[in-house]
Amino acid sequence: MKTLILTALATLFLAAPSVAVEPIKGSLNYETSMSTLDNTPIGSVTFNDFYNKGTHYREIYIVGPDRRLNLVNRTVVSD
Repeated sequence: MKTLILTALATLFLAAPSVAVEPIKGSLNYETSMSTLDNTPIGSVTFNDFYNKGTHYREIYIVGPDRRLNLVNRTVVSD
């Protein structure tokens, strides 16, 4: 019985969808209709460092199949 419960819990955690990172003021795709990056290879990675309300953020973007930047990660950088 314990094995069944543990297996069910593990499946629940592994199958849970990840939470999307939403752009904030200072993000490259915040309130903008970005044009496509026609000369940039799909899967390319780019970074963005910015300050918002005194907090330093670092974001990671990947160029998606539609040639637009997709925000995949944001961290707070401690100074």
